[in-house]
Amino acid sequence: MDAMPAETNGPAAYEVAYAPASASPLHALSGGRETGLAGSLALFPSSFPAIADYAFLSDCENNCLVAPSGAVEWLCLPNPHDPSVFGTLLDRSAGSFRLGPQDLSVPASRRYLPGTTVLETTWQTGTGWLVVTDFLAVGPWHRTDDRSALHRRTPSDFDARHVLVRIAKCVHGVVDLTLKCAPSFDYGRVDARWEYSGSGYDQVSTSTPGAIRLSLAGSLRLGIEGRNVLARHRLCEGETAFMSLGWSDRPLPLQRGEVAAWRRETEAFWRAWLDRGVIPDHAGREALERSALALKGLTYAPTGALLAAPKTSLPEQPGGERNWDYRFAWVRDTAFAMWGLHALGFDAEAEDFLAFLGDMLASDIAADITGGAGGGPDRTPCLQILYPVNGGVQDPEVTLDHLSGYDGATPVRVGNGAYGQQQHDIFGALVDCVYQHARNRDALSERTWRVVLLAVEAALACWREPDRGIWEVRGEPRHFTFSKVMCWVAADRGARLAALHGDAARAQAWRDAAEVIHADVCANGVDDRGRFTQSYGGDELDASLLLLPLVRFLPPDDPRLVATVLGIADELSVEGMVLRYRTEATDDGLNQPEGSFTTCSFWLVSALVEIGEVVRARQLCDRLLAASSPLGLFAEELDPISGRQLGNFPQALTHLALINAVLHVASAEQAAVHATPHLV
Repeated sequence: MDAMPAETNGPAAYEVAYAPASASPLHALSGGRETGLAGSLALFPSSFPAIADYAFLSDCENNCLVAPSGAVEWLCLPNPHDPSVFGTLLDRSAGSFRLGPQDLSVPASRRYLPGTTVLETTWQTGTGWLVVTDFLAVGPWHRTDDRSALHRRTPSDFDARHVLVRIAKCVHGVVDLTLKCAPSFDYGRVDARWEYSGSGYDQVSTSTPGAIRLSLAGSLRLGIEGRNVLARHRLCEGETAFMSLGWSDRPLPLQRGEVAAWRRETEAFWRAWLDRGVIPDHAGREALERSALALKGLTYAPTGALLAAPKTSLPEQPGGERNWDYRFAWVRDTAFAMWGLHALGFDAEAEDFLAFLGDMLASDIAADITGGAGGGPDRTPCLQILYPVNGGVQDPEVTLDHLSGYDGATPVRVGNGAYGQQQHDIFGALVDCVYQHARNRDALSERTWRVVLLAVEAALACWREPDRGIWEVRGEPRHFTFSKVMCWVAADRGARLAALHGDAARAQAWRDAAEVIHADVCANGVDDRGRFTQSYGGDELDASLLLLPLVRFLPPDDPRLVATVLGIADELSVEGMVLRYRTEATDDGLNQPEGSFTTCSFWLVSALVEIGEVVRARQLCDRLLAASSPLGLFAEELDPISGRQLGNFPQALTHLALINAVLHVASAEQAAVHATPHLV
């Protein structure tokens, strides 16, 4: 395979810049009163933990969220987008699974074991100290007699065991331990029926008609009371107890030695995976490692898909209606995922994600040919916006009116109606994804080339039309500037890939088309102050325009680009945190405010580095990292006044933007060190 073609002058010459050329946490009080979006609820106690206080566990197939109380409050089975088994996060009666000390709900400390997603919670009671370790078990590949019905990607050496393991150890004194496992299937609509599985009290399983079968086993004596399985036991210093909840046909561990081995194997899996990465020796290393682990945890190993978030309907505004289902794989995330994974050395995950998209596009094309393509009348031809991570059929968006919602935020939505929208920026994201992969691998398969053909031709066919844009607005379609720019990206990167493929005629045609789109954006997407605007003919700023320097639409010192970045930093920010857009000036179909979009704040860090504002970028990056959850995770939004995390949690796009930002800052700082003369 030949190397990538040499670059030429003009806009097409600028390489994609996803690769990069201390403040205290956000304050909570203003004038003696908490203000901002969270302020109206600050004086009222809530039975719901703060979003940022949840821990995220994963085995790269399933995932769950664990509250500080030790209760598993979110678990969907058998797939991440399927109905919940434990859904207390959206309604306090929708099922949970707690293991912890009796009559105590606030732990002394919580942490992930270094280099893993294994959670360790420490409790101090009046009589002793208890440590509870939780993990979704991962073990050696075990399918020796039959193939997996789920896996489409090349199997690795490890596989999910489909078991949640919980281990309690008394490290000092004595502690009264309690267990309550109360599943409620189908988002809290069907309570579990339990029965004993053997002659003793240590194993039970569900027999709920039409629901997935759960098994619970361990060292505690279990009692069945309605939908609840209960246990209590006094642990003395040095003693341990364990319980395992499984949802497959494989047996659960019944001996302490077997449980300990499963823990070692799970820890080894995560640490061995992280060891494959290339993490820079920088102050942001811990944030990079935790973000990488979060992204790995959000992958669905059987298909290679990347889950946008493990949760639905966590509100972007306390008590509000901006509650969306993000338990799917978004095409838009591809460019960021490809760059972030390649930049940190996780090439296999990048390849698997690209292969998943190839599978989905092939399915879409076949559906169009046979007349069976799904989606609404606003659907992008041959390409959905999002896909279920198992490659299944996208269900329509519906509301679950029987659930009270997180802290009263309704409606609770499952499914996402955006899959039927036209969002033209995804064509550029997809082609740029292939371009980055081709540059990294110096290869372009015929299957991937067909994906490029589809995406570039679709972009050229529709770039002059209005769309719903990157933010998936539910108002009227508009001529969003960023959508036009990403259509330029599709044509620009497509021309380079065509040259790599040896198709000189198509490369020239796409290059010419890219120049036409570029000129159109510069003529219609810039206001009289010399700044790019949210849409043609308007004067509103939009945080998506922070990506213009990163996709090399213009040189980083172009006055229009510099003015846009600084305008967003100064005018589209609250307390330094970036909004997506002004909700009062943008018809997004919802007349409600929202918090700052954390992804956009990290984009601002990268954009500031690009235009040479390194000091300002580093200060903002430090401030953002300090605003992470206690376990180093990020939701999609932050209230810029209170610092409260809002929206679905953790969010892949935020952690991808974090990786981009930290590496930009690290690269700029390293360049400054090398440029500084040293005294002899």
